[in-house]
Amino acid sequence: MLSGVAQAMIPATIIGATFGLSQPADLAWFSAAYALTSGTFVLPAGRLGDLYGHKKIFIIGFIWFAVWSIMVGFGEIVQLSTAANGVVYFDICRALQGIGPALLVPNGQAMLGRAYTPGRRKALVMSLFGAAAPFGFVVGGVMASVLAELASWPWAFWILGIVCALLALVAVFVLPATEQTKKNGKESLWTQLDVTGMLCGVTGLVLFNFAWNQAPIASWTTPYTYFMLIIGLLLIGVFVYVEKNAVHPLVPVAAMRSQTTFVLACVATGWGCFAIWVFYYIQVLETLRGWRPMLTAASLAPGPVTGLLASLVVAAYMARVGPHWIMIMSMCAFAAGSLFMATAPVGQTYGANTFLSALIMPFGMDMSNPAASLLLSNSVAKEHQGIAASLVVTVVNYSISTALGFAATIEVEMHKNIGGNGSSEDITLVGIRAAQYFGVGLGGLGICVALAFFAAAWRSRRKEAASAAAPNAVPPSEMQSVPTQGQYR
Repeated sequence: MLSGVAQAMIPATIIGATFGLSQPADLAWFSAAYALTSGTFVLPAGRLGDLYGHKKIFIIGFIWFAVWSIMVGFGEIVQLSTAANGVVYFDICRALQGIGPALLVPNGQAMLGRAYTPGRRKALVMSLFGAAAPFGFVVGGVMASVLAELASWPWAFWILGIVCALLALVAVFVLPATEQTKKNGKESLWTQLDVTGMLCGVTGLVLFNFAWNQAPIASWTTPYTYFMLIIGLLLIGVFVYVEKNAVHPLVPVAAMRSQTTFVLACVATGWGCFAIWVFYYIQVLETLRGWRPMLTAASLAPGPVTGLLASLVVAAYMARVGPHWIMIMSMCAFAAGSLFMATAPVGQTYGANTFLSALIMPFGMDMSNPAASLLLSNSVAKEHQGIAASLVVTVVNYSISTALGFAATIEVEMHKNIGGNGSSEDITLVGIRAAQYFGVGLGGLGICVALAFFAAAWRSRRKEAASAAAPNAVPPSEMQSVPTQGQYR
């Protein structure tokens, strides 16, 4: 999943040159289109896995990922022809490519959730699963950059397609069969799949996200951008209503506890901060410092190491310190990593702010994701592991795509405010810095949410302790109007 993000994000300047694009707001769609569908279609994918078996959907996901990765690679050929617009073809195929990991990740995570009971082994496995995120991002970015510079960028997508096809074949023989919960009784498949909620939710999320990512290009004065935003918000409201009254809700809104809401809010703000950080990290190095994509990818090498360390910390200390402390630490890492990069001078060497930023940011990624996955996986039954995994992956991917749209809007508006004042490099720097500080703000918001999560957990523990200390206490309504000293005692 993260390799798919990186293969069009790190060599974005080379890919953009094929289509005659160079502005960050235009290049953001290369990653946002993929992350949009990766996040939007995760919830339906988790439900399909619960009903038909996670192994089946997992294998279908690899096949889909393979087909559309190969199709993306033909974007350069389409651009060279005079009959079609290559960038539109590329972005649409990237969006369809993103459905592959949407099918893969929640069902893979659900299989792990079903295989292990809550405990240290499950915590370790889920943490290692989370550690794959920075590793996949760096490996995907390095491969795509090497091929883009030394051969041709389409080969990165074609090779990924071949690898996915081979993994689909291996999965048929290696993975154990999983149970399916599809019922053949009176309930229709429409009810079991919650198709009404699925249609409202997917359409609403797509329209909301599309409006924010398209507005920097088409501007908010174009009627279809704000019409899509309004319709998307209305459909999301309908989705919430449908889920509260559905027999088999895609998202159990009515049953969600405050702890779940806090955790998902932390994940949303933290991963939105990460998306802005990594996109503009690349823009600063390649656009302002003149680095090649291969060198940019190499600068992210500390990520897999610190990501693995963060995952092992979560596995070892999650049960001891509690999820609220893990979330606070991860949000601090997101904010600190983003702040280091936002304040890095353009001419500064890699060994200062840039290195510290690349070193710290994976702690946010690989502490928040495993902690959230463990919390939700342990709180639902085995037959609903797909939904638990889907919620986390949905929030992660959708936050990446939406945050890029917010940041691109800020960048473009800053360019408009400056106008012709200053050199083109100064104007670009002002727009990038504004977007980066918005990412820092998201990280700070994540810290506030995590602290609220901690306060709620602390109050809950105090109530539990009070109840345990006085299990037979008389309720205030039943006490006499003038209690005696003995009654107080």
